[in-house]
Amino acid sequence: MADDEDLQDHLGAVAGAMLDGDVVPVLGAGVNLCDRSAGERWEHGRSLPNGSELAEMVARKFATGITGDDLVRVSQAAVLRRGTDPLFKLLRDVFVGDYAPTSAHRFLAGLPALRARRGLDPCPQLIVTTNYDGLLERAFTEAGEPFDVLYYLGEGGAGKRLHGKFLHVDAEGVRRTVETPNRYLQATIEERTMILKIHGAARQDPTEDSWVITEDHYIDYLTRTTLSELIPVKLLDKLLNCNLLFLGYAMKDWNVRVMLHRIFTQRRHGHDGWASWAVQLDPDRIDRALWKKNNVSILAIELKRYVEQLEARLETAEVWR
Repeated sequence: MADDEDLQDHLGAVAGAMLDGDVVPVLGAGVNLCDRSAGERWEHGRSLPNGSELAEMVARKFATGITGDDLVRVSQAAVLRRGTDPLFKLLRDVFVGDYAPTSAHRFLAGLPALRARRGLDPCPQLIVTTNYDGLLERAFTEAGEPFDVLYYLGEGGAGKRLHGKFLHVDAEGVRRTVETPNRYLQATIEERTMILKIHGAARQDPTEDSWVITEDHYIDYLTRTTLSELIPVKLLDKLLNCNLLFLGYAMKDWNVRVMLHRIFTQRRHGHDGWASWAVQLDPDRIDRALWKKNNVSILAIELKRYVEQLEARLETAEVWR
């Protein structure tokens, strides 16, 4: 657990960067556990799972014979036993439902109002997530804040037509396929927040679903071309020239490192002048080594407490005009 001096020093740095508009939050599955009490188990239909919990459910459902928390391998085994559609049906059953956003989602959705209270100009965010669910979008909708969504088209309804590209859904619901990312200028954060979902998305319409979850999916994902040929140019520029704040990640899960590896690699080639932070309670030796390898500082603290502390600091931090 981080001591108070380290926590306050960290909060000061992150709050200042956020008020300057220089932070891109990167959300992992642990964000969905933010408000769970210690020891509380996940229950299907009541809340959303983390990767380990979903892996356990998939393993039981499809009798894969695989134990452990490797969601990617369990999902691959499920597809080999039953095919892709039964797995995708189960994933929709899990991720498309009437779930309440967590305090972490609400914190991010509340940042525009916080800036307004502080007398600061609007500063739309770029938020990156590897999660399939729509809780972040729901939080912004409930806060009355407009946003765009850009999500990767893996397998699923949408991916059957446009596999390997990103789909841009703007605040008015207009859909555009990103055919040439380095020339696609409509995806920006000049007017609205952009939610970038790099592993696909569960949508209300199943024909718009997209999933990157099995070993084959991630191998295909890895063989795709460079970031500049995947992510629209203005968003990529922001992603490479900012502070990154990782929330809800365990870096030992290799699947969550697929796109992050590309980001870190490209940042090291001329974009390494920005600090990055990860909030992770009780990181193990592997996590610590992987974060350190990518020049990311760890703050060991419960996510719910962290969000509360950071929001309080943002309300009082000195503003430079």
